[in-house]
Amino acid sequence: MAEPPTTIYIQRESDVTTALVSAGDFAVKVGFGERSKNGIMTVVAELTRNVVKYAKSGRVTLTHLDNSGRTGVEIEVVDQGPGIVDVNQAMQDHFSTSNTLGLGLPGARRLMDEFSITSSPGRGTRIVARKWL
Repeated sequence: MAEPPTTIYIQRESDVTTALVSAGDFAVKVGFGERSKNGIMTVVAELTRNVVKYAKSGRVTLTHLDNSGRTGVEIEVVDQGPGIVDVNQAMQDHFSTSNTLGLGLPGARRLMDEFSITSSPGRGTRIVARKWL
């Protein structure tokens, strides 16, 4: 039986924790093992922290995927923040606009099977990441 989608609204650091715990629970219900669950939680933590840091508010939606016998989780993070001026540059290791290590988005991409970013400066960002069993 498919898990219903879960949406968590992100405005403060405590919402990141809520999203992180929800992602772990969701991954287990879908059937992921400990290692993949931890990867999913890491991605949710990174992406929702970026919402708090750069956009101030947004949402993350976790969706159970069941596609022709393939089962997985989709993580969609949407905000109406300042957007990313150069997505290709933002996806490069060690690129940072805020004096961090610059490994968050590229690391999140490596942990997932599918990863896409749509962003428009001044209009916000939408990230969709999928992990398959």
